Amino acid sequence: MKRLANIAFTLGLIGFSASSLAENIKLTVAASPVPHAEILQALKPTLAKQGVDLEVKIFNDYVLPNTQVQEKRLDANFFQHTPYLDKFNKDRGTTLVAASKPVHIEPFAAYSVKVKKVADLKEGALVVIPNDPTNAGRALLLLAQNGLIELKDRNNIQTTVRDITSNPKRLKIKELEAATLPRILNQVDLALINANYALEAKLNPKRDSLFAESNSPYANLLVARPDNKDSAAIKQLAAALNGPEAKRFIESKYQGAVVAAF
Repeated sequence: MKRLANIAFTLGLIGFSASSLAENIKLTVAASPVPHAEILQALKPTLAKQGVDLEVKIFNDYVLPNTQVQEKRLDANFFQHTPYLDKFNKDRGTTLVAASKPVHIEPFAAYSVKVKKVADLKEGALVVIPNDPTNAGRALLLLAQNGLIELKDRNNIQTTVRDITSNPKRLKIKELEAATLPRILNQVDLALINANYALEAKLNPKRDSLFAESNSPYANLLVARPDNKDSAAIKQLAAALNGPEAKRFIESKYQGAVVAAF
């Protein structure tokens, strides 16, 4: 009888363990490598204790993370700011929504290996900017803020090169895929690079740039679908991204190159 009791107890433990594992909810989230994936990875142990099995899928572009969430191939993504999300939804007919409060700000900045200050840019200098609409507009606004060009509206994030009203140095402004910009930095005179790609290339906007945004409104946040944004797992991840552990990690890891937005 004692042996049967032990067997029953053991089976009970196995059943309890299996039940506990079954309660763990798997959440698959797309992210840019730096800093987004690093922040998510730092939160994985805490989320696991809360019953959320977080899987981070790394992407190096700004399109697939959104289309794959829309198609329900992924649960959520973490790489973009609200102006980009709004423009993407409008242009692509997607219905993605914010699933967290703003998490962090990545100062957008201009880098060069050929000149040490803006005044040294020669006439006809080649300047490269991202080719997606919101970040292209963001780059042009930053060029205008630093006196290199003039625009019709210096507050319009949807500004394009067609809205340039003055270009005293006759800069040649070329739009390219954002991820390629750090790789061609030595081939151009000036490159305006998103901080996530800059950090991945070991460029620090605070230390290495010629100029950078001083007060950026483009905070990154978690994005999901209307049908899952209020799920328990998404809410737990959102809370973690806006929590003290995430803030400590951002401040310690990035030393001002990425700034917590909460």
